[in-house]
Amino acid sequence: MQSFPLFMSLHGRRALVVGGTDQAARTAELLLAAGAQVSLIAETVNGDIAQLIADAHISWAGRTFDEDELVGVSLVVVAAADEVLQARVSQCAQRRCVPVNVVDHPALSSFVMPEIVDRGPITIAIASGGSGQALAQKLRAEIERALPATIGRLARFSEIFRDQVSRTLREPRARRLFWDRVFDGPVGDLALAGDEISARRELIRLLDSTRNDSAPTHGMVHLVGAGPGDPELLTLKAHRLLQRADVVVYDRLVSAEVLAVARPDAERLPVGDRRGCSGVSEKEINARIVALARAGMSVVRLKGGDAFAFSCGGEELEAFADAGIPVEAVAGVAVARGWTAAPGSRPRYLG
Repeated sequence: MQSFPLFMSLHGRRALVVGGTDQAARTAELLLAAGAQVSLIAETVNGDIAQLIADAHISWAGRTFDEDELVGVSLVVVAAADEVLQARVSQCAQRRCVPVNVVDHPALSSFVMPEIVDRGPITIAIASGGSGQALAQKLRAEIERALPATIGRLARFSEIFRDQVSRTLREPRARRLFWDRVFDGPVGDLALAGDEISARRELIRLLDSTRNDSAPTHGMVHLVGAGPGDPELLTLKAHRLLQRADVVVYDRLVSAEVLAVARPDAERLPVGDRRGCSGVSEKEINARIVALARAGMSVVRLKGGDAFAFSCGGEELEAFADAGIPVEAVAGVAVARGWTAAPGSRPRYLG
């Protein structure tokens, strides 16, 4: 990461905008939406900025910038065209450790203004790392199309029951599995549709059945082929399983990019070497995976290439089945077939 993503609470805090441009007006509106108290410094005010001042949404602090204006300020955005002013405000703010963004000048900024998808209370921010705002805007449009417009309803609905679920299901994994069933099942559909009464009824019913189900349960093992190393060559099922796994057991043929697809809080266990199966060591690996599954964990055994090409996937399937552990194999793209996905590769024609 080139920068650390962070959401800052601005409710009731002071924010300073420098400049009277249209960009300054849009920035002020975003800050107001986040609950900030916005002050403006600009030589002239007109258009949208003037209207915000006339409506008493923001205050006009003056025409010229003085470093004393930064006292008590939590954030500064500079949207002025004057390069000397840009540099001066940036230096003063950073000297006082006040976060500052100079529009279109990342070198003068201590934070970036991302593209935002707002589905309150769900907020998604996209930054391009300085590679160009056009790409971030395209990604924002893609996410807006893919994300249900009513996703905020689901977030607010789940917040109502968060404490009750935490009291009822003490074990973190049990809570995660419960919320997976809520979001992916009828409860989530009802909440998204706005039928909160039915959604509440179904959630309570689901929570009662989960609490009363005291039968011991095993986890499951999935043998997943990681392909030649490009995460875009993962199957949809492999991607989904990595997102839901409690533990990912992987060998050294698995690329860091593929491993990064797993959800952040999943435990990652490196095992094996480039020579593949090696008798006793493989038995030890299998025994460890069996122990994890018996503890109720969802385990992905992630293997470079295809899980069965030049591998010991068959022996692993047999070992887990003999131990009474549910197991499923998910094929991956074999390395020998995946070379054409590499940048710059060209097909060869034999004949």
